[in-house]
Amino acid sequence: MTGPYDLIVVGAGMAGISAANKAAGAGWRTAIVDELPYGGTCALRGCDPKKILRRGAEIVDAATLMRDRGIDADGLSINWADLMRHTRGFTDPVPGNAERELAANGVDTLHGTATFTSPTALEVAGTIHEPRHVLITTGARPRPLGFPGADRLIDSTEFLHLESLPRRIVFVGGGFISFEFAHIAARAGSTATIIDRGERPLRGFDADLVALLVARSTAVGIDVRSRAAIDGIDRAGPDQRVRLDTPDEAEIIDADLVVHGAGRIPNLSTLGLDTAGVAHTDRGITVAPHLQSTTNAAVYAAGDAAATDGMPLTPVAVFEGKVAVSNMVKGDQTVPDYHGVPTTVFTIPELARVGLLEREAHERGLDIDVRYTDTSGWYSNYRIGETTAAVKVLVDTTTDTIVGAHMLGPEYAELINFCGLAMKLGLTTRQLKSMTAAYPTVGSDLGSML
Repeated sequence: MTGPYDLIVVGAGMAGISAANKAAGAGWRTAIVDELPYGGTCALRGCDPKKILRRGAEIVDAATLMRDRGIDADGLSINWADLMRHTRGFTDPVPGNAERELAANGVDTLHGTATFTSPTALEVAGTIHEPRHVLITTGARPRPLGFPGADRLIDSTEFLHLESLPRRIVFVGGGFISFEFAHIAARAGSTATIIDRGERPLRGFDADLVALLVARSTAVGIDVRSRAAIDGIDRAGPDQRVRLDTPDEAEIIDADLVVHGAGRIPNLSTLGLDTAGVAHTDRGITVAPHLQSTTNAAVYAAGDAAATDGMPLTPVAVFEGKVAVSNMVKGDQTVPDYHGVPTTVFTIPELARVGLLEREAHERGLDIDVRYTDTSGWYSNYRIGETTAAVKVLVDTTTDTIVGAHMLGPEYAELINFCGLAMKLGLTTRQLKSMTAAYPTVGSDLGSML
């Protein structure tokens, strides 16, 4: 095909790649552009490599749990360099594979920083393009931190490329990144400290289960400091000196490495959105529910780049990107369905959530039955030696349907998917309990949790 592009996708992560392939499949002349290697944060610098590293931590933890239960864990350790090499065995081929797939589907792959030069024109590597539509899927970047010495921190991308793991690591922020990396580092032999300025960490998850996770984290040597703000970070010889302000007193923690885990913001700064007349806030591009910019009809946004009701998750970004392309191609105003989307903190064990928190359900005036179960003594956990596990399911008593499910335990990230599916399809707990599951599996526990 010749002539201007029908669509240029800015951002070659999973959302952008999926969207570009969908547009090309609909017969649109499509290009995608990124200034970084194709693949995006999840595949190259986030979810996937992180979970490969977690596998090493899982093995160490599993052996430790079975000590005095038939397994001698003495001498078992993580060889960080070898584990990183294994991780790169997955990530290194991703950019090339992504570009080949896109090209095979008829998508032009561009490289460079894309910047609007007018409401309808993008400049990429010195060339001006005037596509009919632009889809922005540029993801997120670490939130700027304002304390002195913040430039001494490394971000999650750099952590995932460490050739060796320092002995003392401080993680700033009490969210996903800090907890997941701290659980890996602790099993790899490092001393991990999490600094969180809030009353409790992981505020988007059930408070009762978070308390159990914090206790489990402490038991493996992770020091979780809540209500602690960082005043600054200084260099003292080879050490990073982290100055804390706590409710009780000022304190100093010496570290070999300080990692930014204090949240992310939309990655929009190089796009020239004001030049394009694209409204945006610190939450992302301002879009209508069907993902079209409210101020520039040619522009759509998805994922972390868009200010939507969706959670900042790769699967959400992918289906938003597909919805945006469908709306462009068909002229529709379809709205993404966020109902029943689960999310998980991949600590050991993992903490998972789908739907409403208990507080949110009460605020909506729902009559709920809170079904809390300590599952630590159940067969599936006894079998592997895990002593920390619990589940809280919120059931609407008028419909017998799940409005929220919260789980802490081994393999519960898989189990939460059943609850998400039930919410999506409107299944009742009676219907879920009627399922005959393979036994003995963690999935077979679900009926008893309800």
